Amino acid sequence: MSDKTMAARAPSGTHDVLWPESTRWESLLALFAAHVERAGYGLAHTPIFEDVKVFRRGIGEGSDVVGKEMYEFEDRGGRTLALRPEGTAPMVRAFVQRRPPLPWKAWYATPAFRYERPQAGRYRQHHQLGLEALGPSDPDLDVEVISIADGIFRSLGLTAFGLRINSMGDDVCRPGYLDLLRAHLEERSDQLCAEHRGRLEANPLRALDCKRDECRAATADAPGLADHLCEPCRAHFDRVRQGLDAMGVPYQLDHRLVRGFDYYTRTTFEFASAALVSAQNGIGGGGRYDRLVEMLGGPPTPGIGIGIGIERLLLACDAEGVFPVDPVPLDAFVVDVVGGEAARDITAALHRAGLRADRAYDNRSMKAQLKAADRSGALMVLIVGPDEVAAGTVSLRSLRGAGDQRSVPIDGVADAVRASLGGTTLDPPDPSGNVVAPHPRKDHP
Repeated sequence: MSDKTMAARAPSGTHDVLWPESTRWESLLALFAAHVERAGYGLAHTPIFEDVKVFRRGIGEGSDVVGKEMYEFEDRGGRTLALRPEGTAPMVRAFVQRRPPLPWKAWYATPAFRYERPQAGRYRQHHQLGLEALGPSDPDLDVEVISIADGIFRSLGLTAFGLRINSMGDDVCRPGYLDLLRAHLEERSDQLCAEHRGRLEANPLRALDCKRDECRAATADAPGLADHLCEPCRAHFDRVRQGLDAMGVPYQLDHRLVRGFDYYTRTTFEFASAALVSAQNGIGGGGRYDRLVEMLGGPPTPGIGIGIGIERLLLACDAEGVFPVDPVPLDAFVVDVVGGEAARDITAALHRAGLRADRAYDNRSMKAQLKAADRSGALMVLIVGPDEVAAGTVSLRSLRGAGDQRSVPIDGVADAVRASLGGTTLDPPDPSGNVVAPHPRKDHP
């Protein structure tokens, strides 16, 4: 088949999100925004591509993301750019450039790009929700970020998930720990996988996060970083754990949790869904990055954040059978068998009145238009025929009830639709993610 006749397809590792599935995405974003904005986080947008140095400096040259997965390209001006592989580094770059007042608390919803083997919930273009908080070094801020995420997951109806936490220490205590870990692994280097045997000198932490059986066996009794913290890092981590206990957020201390980016310091955490059977069961994670602002050219500024994968999170919801979101039905569908201006004008009047309405186009037959009305899920149908045009009326019929039909004046059609629906409608899901029952409209004049 030639290129001219071959049907266009999305690139491997990408996917389309179309209506009505997108309704669920909208509801998730609304729920996320409701949770984080009441804690003082505001929406921020950054470009989907950045100077490649933003990620090489922040994430680290030796990370898998930078070394193997990042999409890099040279633009027409000869600049080397990269598509965003994660959300934190661009947000911190924006902070360094714009210098908003501290504390700066921001959230984002964005696509991210990584060249990796596509699988369930793991795409080359995936989508992330996240929040970042810069300024305070207070461990209570760590607790806030983690507890917000925990609350979001629970408000979706999820129960089969767990939280793992660890401390990465800082520049004072981490070097000594790395020497201990390196010495431990050198004695077992023949047990490590080839990749992490080669990385042992440069970054032995990577072996702790390896999912291969040989590395997991070699690191089973490795010393834990949380057991070798300096006093300030120990006090910080103790306060985080006390705060999570006070908030009722259950967690497990995991010495293997080191995460893959160079910018992490002190608190690191990850939420995983037990309902997802694959190794890719993480639904959100993050940590503190007290050196990242400096790494990107800004003044010393502590920070902490979390990223949540939308696709993976919705897979976890599916696995637990929670967070179903049905499209909100239309209030009315206009059927015009005259082919004049009535359908256009009536539909516009319904929109101005705040009602959800659609119509048929292309002068289709009445039978075809009524089928379209039924497929649309509309609650009411408004029929405009020759008799109605002559009388200045519209025939109004319920599509979901008894089907009784009556005539109403064309200039009062919006009020008639609202009255026929009992003054009620189905509104979008509320911020908790639950589809609300019909209730009297308060959003219309």
